[in-house]
Amino acid sequence: MPESNTGQPTDPGSPAAGGSGQGDSNQRYWFHILAQNTPAARNLHAAKLVDKAWQQGDRVCVVCDNMQHAQELDDLLWNFSPDAFIPHSVVPDSATTCSDPVGILLCPPVAEDWDTVIILSATLPADADRFKRLALVAHNDPSVLNQARSHFKQLRTLGIEPKVHDQRKR
Repeated sequence: MPESNTGQPTDPGSPAAGGSGQGDSNQRYWFHILAQNTPAARNLHAAKLVDKAWQQGDRVCVVCDNMQHAQELDDLLWNFSPDAFIPHSVVPDSATTCSDPVGILLCPPVAEDWDTVIILSATLPADADRFKRLALVAHNDPSVLNQARSHFKQLRTLGIEPKVHDQRKR
């Protein structure tokens, strides 16, 4: 989801969001490239996306590569908003069911289980074209940007042209 002037993600369905997806008009794909070059900035941006999508009624998951990263996001979501709690849980494997509206996954997401999928992992799910909403978040670090370019190419192979929000150009 793009951000408004306040730094908060805007509604993905709004004209200001400029979402572009292929196929089903409810599908939206975003590619966020942050100006900052730290993992903490990437996690914070992902948390903002989670909060906005969850407040819009979506079931949201964030896909991570390892338990340490999942723990960092878990801690961030526990303390993200002083006004509200974002109900979430860490899902270590595909055998574990997530009953919360927000999941931090260490396994590939199942398209039917999630409305919004946020990718922070090195691997893009093979069925990425089946998600209603998909956001890829990269911070301005060479290795992360190379990984993001690979994800972008994979999405194009699936017939998806994600809306790019490059904050480095601001």
